[in-house]
Amino acid sequence: MHKRNLHKKQYNFNKLTKVNTELEHFVFTNELNNRQTIDFSNPDAVKALNSALLKAHYNIKHWEFPDENLCPPIPSRVDYLHYLSDLIGDTSNSKTTILDIGTGATCIYPLLGTQVYNWNFVGTEIDQSSIKIAQTILDKNNLSDNIKLRFQEDKNNILNGIIKPNDKFTASICNPPFFKSLEEAQNANKRKQENLGLESTQRNFSGNNNEIWYKGGEKAFLHNYLYQSSLFKDNCEWFTSLVSKKENVKSMSASLKKLNAKEIKTINMATGNKVTRIVCWRF
Repeated sequence: MHKRNLHKKQYNFNKLTKVNTELEHFVFTNELNNRQTIDFSNPDAVKALNSALLKAHYNIKHWEFPDENLCPPIPSRVDYLHYLSDLIGDTSNSKTTILDIGTGATCIYPLLGTQVYNWNFVGTEIDQSSIKIAQTILDKNNLSDNIKLRFQEDKNNILNGIIKPNDKFTASICNPPFFKSLEEAQNANKRKQENLGLESTQRNFSGNNNEIWYKGGEKAFLHNYLYQSSLFKDNCEWFTSLVSKKENVKSMSASLKKLNAKEIKTINMATGNKVTRIVCWRF
């Protein structure tokens, strides 16, 4: 994890259960190492933990959303923002404005970015219900002045229809859909359940359709994003995205060179056993 990430060490469950009493029902002691933990295959436990982290460390007191929406892990989400801060050379600046592509019902990146770095955000979303839920979270945390939401009417577009002629963004961020179809997502979840020894009916992940899959998968989404970024080169200093599949980095680099990107960077990011990358480019 990034050196500024507050979650590099073991969770302090005594502190976390005090700020979110619901978490207490899920905490137990692992007999192998005598440490407190939760069942990370239980979506209710994971949601309670992340809600507690937001309350304890980021002063986010209201964070309610339906179970079918993706529950983002706070440590990895804030890690992205710490690396972004290094990229733009900005540790805390109220004049910085970040474009969050696909902010989701939880609006997690804007929530963290305003609290950690005092940045302003514009969050985009293709789902009206997610925007409504996110706006309620913003209103109840008194962050509506710092975070604005925009609805993307055309699901085939990412930046077209969102970025206005006079917009000036310091950077964009994105956590793209991973799967090519709902069927692929369901099959992956089934394999995960079997590996964890769970009942086939038990849901161990959350996320509605637009959050977890995109026609053509991550690669198709990213290359659409790359092309559209070249149309708004004067509106955003840095474009960035998480990239789960290592093989997609090479094809992105080749496409960006064809699009005459001025600079391309890849930042490796690891949280726990998961390794991912942040690809960054500017024109």
